[in-house]
Amino acid sequence: MSEVKLQGGPIAYRESGEGRPIVFVHGLLVDGSLWRKVTPLLDGEFRCIVPDLPLGSHRAPMSPDADLSPPGLARLVAGFLEALELEDVTLVANDTGGAISQITAAHHPERIGRLVLTNCDAFENFLPPAFRPLQWTAKVPGALTAILQGMRLAPMRRLPIAYGWLIKRDFDDAPTREWVEPYLSDRAIRRDTIKVLKGIDSKYTIEAAERLTEFDRPTLLAWAVEDRFFKVSFAERLAEKIKGATLERIEDSYTFVSEDQPERLASLIAELARKESPARA
Repeated sequence: MSEVKLQGGPIAYRESGEGRPIVFVHGLLVDGSLWRKVTPLLDGEFRCIVPDLPLGSHRAPMSPDADLSPPGLARLVAGFLEALELEDVTLVANDTGGAISQITAAHHPERIGRLVLTNCDAFENFLPPAFRPLQWTAKVPGALTAILQGMRLAPMRRLPIAYGWLIKRDFDDAPTREWVEPYLSDRAIRRDTIKVLKGIDSKYTIEAAERLTEFDRPTLLAWAVEDRFFKVSFAERLAEKIKGATLERIEDSYTFVSEDQPERLASLIAELARKESPARA
């Protein structure tokens, strides 16, 4: 792991390979290990960079005054790209990270050459209804922590309102315990996570979708059709908004496509990452 210090605090990241840069953005209550099955399939041709964003599974807390609203997190991603001096980036995202990446592409597109969105928040679906109780309990002191304490137990992590409906195949191989441990063990990580949850509002994703009508970079929507939380209809709507966006439907997968179908996803990412982008003009 390497680390870069940004205005809001430190961001740890993994890096492998050489070539055109691909940056992977995860969602809430997971870290960059979400992409661990995908990057080895790509780093023979591309430079794969995987940050741990402050979304609840990070291990280095942000500054107490860090802006962790959706626009603030988008600025954090943009600042990360700038700090590493990355250009013509293929930005790949999932879940909450997809919402953050849409906002980043809408407001800070300068270093982005291509965009890949797997199943993620979009439009009014931020958060999905099944996970909105997390946001409600985050507003009650101690309530979210009390609920998440149960996630120390493997059967609890398998519940549909936990990770159970996010991973279809090989659930036992996923590092779900490692994903919940930082929140449960560090008060400052809990502070960051609660700040993120309190700031989530669909007005940001709705506004980003409107701005993305002007986004002219190659865009791929690699979407699992069996997802219970992020229906393929959201991908279809995004494909209509973003110029020239391509929608690829992925079978036999839930939300975490990188867990369930890493080979298929890596192939689609590589195909897009090889394309020339207006960002290089």
